Amino acid sequence: MKIIIKLKELLRDRGISRTKLSRITEMNLHQINKYCNNDVKRLDTDTLAKLCYVLDCELGELIEYEAD
Repeated sequence: MKIIIKLKELLRDRGISRTKLSRITEMNLHQINKYCNNDVKRLDTDTLAKLCYVLDCELGELIEYEAD
């Protein structure tokens, strides 16, 4: 079982670059890349809320639970 972060897909669908997202959210580009590559060890609720706000999406659109 795992959590899948769908940030890369949301950015593609909305036509937003990682660099632009970094600028808007004031997040480090390295951190955004980790979210896009599903390489995050701990999810931060403030970061998730900020991403949902900027991308105008629900949490379920950003992350997904996948059972084995």
